[in-house]
Amino acid sequence: MNKTFKRTLITSALPYANGPVHIGHLAGVYVPADIYARYLRLKGEEVLFIGGSDEHGVPIALKAKAEGLTPQEIVDRYHYIIKKSFEDFGITFDIYSRTSSAIHKETAAGFFRKLYDKGEFLEKTSEQYYDEEAGQFLADRYITGKCPHCGNEKAYGDQCEACGTSLSPLDLINPKSAVSGSVPVLRETKHWFLPLDKHEAWLKKWILEDHKEWKSNVYGQCKSWLDMGLQPRAVSRDLDWGVPVPIEGAAGKVLYVWFDAPVGYISNTIEYSPDDWEKWWKDPETKLIHFIGKDNIVFHCIVFPAMLKADGTYILPENVPANEFLNLEGDKISTSRNWAVWLHEYLENFPGKQDILRYVLTANAPETKDNDFTWKDFQARNNNELVAILGNFVNRAMVLTHKYFDGKIPAISELTDYDKETLAEFAHVKEEVENYLTVFRFRDALKEAMNLARIGNKYLADTEPWKTAKNDLARTATILNISMQITANLAIVFEPFLPFTSAKIKKLINQENLKWADLGSILLLENGHVLHTPELLFEKIDDEVIQEQVQKLEDTKKTNELKENKANPQRPNVSFDDFSKLDIRTGKVLECTKVPKADKLLQFKIDDGLGGRTILSGIAAHYKPEDLTGKNVCFIANLEPRKIKGIVSQGMILSAENADGSLSVIMPEKEVKPGSEVK
Repeated sequence: MNKTFKRTLITSALPYANGPVHIGHLAGVYVPADIYARYLRLKGEEVLFIGGSDEHGVPIALKAKAEGLTPQEIVDRYHYIIKKSFEDFGITFDIYSRTSSAIHKETAAGFFRKLYDKGEFLEKTSEQYYDEEAGQFLADRYITGKCPHCGNEKAYGDQCEACGTSLSPLDLINPKSAVSGSVPVLRETKHWFLPLDKHEAWLKKWILEDHKEWKSNVYGQCKSWLDMGLQPRAVSRDLDWGVPVPIEGAAGKVLYVWFDAPVGYISNTIEYSPDDWEKWWKDPETKLIHFIGKDNIVFHCIVFPAMLKADGTYILPENVPANEFLNLEGDKISTSRNWAVWLHEYLENFPGKQDILRYVLTANAPETKDNDFTWKDFQARNNNELVAILGNFVNRAMVLTHKYFDGKIPAISELTDYDKETLAEFAHVKEEVENYLTVFRFRDALKEAMNLARIGNKYLADTEPWKTAKNDLARTATILNISMQITANLAIVFEPFLPFTSAKIKKLINQENLKWADLGSILLLENGHVLHTPELLFEKIDDEVIQEQVQKLEDTKKTNELKENKANPQRPNVSFDDFSKLDIRTGKVLECTKVPKADKLLQFKIDDGLGGRTILSGIAAHYKPEDLTGKNVCFIANLEPRKIKGIVSQGMILSAENADGSLSVIMPEKEVKPGSEVK
């Protein structure tokens, strides 16, 4: 949409305060958000960049219980680690606050109360497990028991992590409270729901018709949800850690974290600018942009807009440029398995090298698909691009100007055709970079910025000022003037991406007063302008340094494998007769579809050689339906049928669980006839 706005409000997903931030968070959300905020500020636009810690919810309460601390002590610990990491890394939030603040609790409670008073919620009473010993209702994750599908004795009330099946606490066999270990009882409890189905019609038009320019991954995920039909979503839960539901009869209930957290954007804005915060959230001339990862698309494109629309006074997001996920050395980043590069540890191991990581994460950003970070690629991009291209050009231009003109900008005498071609080539850099940044293509924008350094390197290599200096000092003066003008342009173009490096270049050329509007000019440094002493911008990273980081990950992998073996010991021996009772067969997948309103379930129609059957499996997080259609799989044929989501499942698809929790469906190596027994 081509609407003109007076100002831009940028929000970035609130990191969950039960651990530090890692490179996946940076690549997916915070580096692109910071690039965009810096770019708009450089253009002189009015910008507000909001950040903060998400500090409520069950995982934090569980972590606190496990460590014998209060939830507040847990979030205090990680909030300050996260905040300092962002500051050290150069993420330029105008405010970085938190959802445990008093102002947030007041704002979130007030937001709920207004919608409640307007009659925007549904009120429902249902049965939920209650721990009589602890005196509290139990959230799904506070309940463990035996999975009815695979027999895992440690399944949670929302999911079995052994077979991946989505569960309800009522599905568990022999449920127990994770709080006290006692057997819970069912009690009636009342909660409030946001009727998303009521908002479905306008959401369809607003997203599917009015915002076709959104990234394909964002648009596609929204369309999928809307096509399945929206359902009411609970906005409260029984828990003692969070924002209390602000109405009578709601003792022991807090706002669900998905409702509470996005209001944090608003409360942080109020905290930053209490007198005029409404212009950022309620003025149609404000452009609202949410930077998030793909796991938050539905909340920011469907749920939060429905909340804002229900209030009736807020603007809606203009764009939600969500990224995909960044993997690490070919494996999914996992905080629980410590398979990550933590930002605070990176800053300790690579002091002063923030821009190297910013560069690598931007150049390798998961903008359209999941991407992979490897330490070898990190080393290669530093040595072959930052050192050999950007750093090399700036250093050569500086050194040669000091050598032949005492560190003063020489005057241009006469431009050759080649000089004019070079100047024309980099004159378009500003337009190209802006075109990409405007549509959130940060990877391509960075390529254009680096292309300017490549132009400079080629220009120096082709003109050879060290040779012309022997007999044509005027020609040398022209070459080095142009080279230093390119250097000044590099200080401008890299400022959104590599702010620390940009500051170094400005210091080297002794010119702090450079504006984005100057980008492309060849008159940035006047004749006779004095430069500072040359210094290297970057240094090569040796193999030993990289190997140390790789070894750290290898050690982590070994530790995880040991833990996995201990966590999943071999089960007691069974007799051959017991094993023989299992009827394991092969079958061909005729159809595979997602089960509506069940994110993790796939429905299989199997040619089993026995007339066909339907099987449900909780592997939607690991496979797309089209990946399995037509494949041969192994399944248990004589498992007692069970109704799930109103569908009778007649068996179990066999999968192997990897150490990272991902599942791999067991498939015969060769083509076999459907119904063949597995022996």
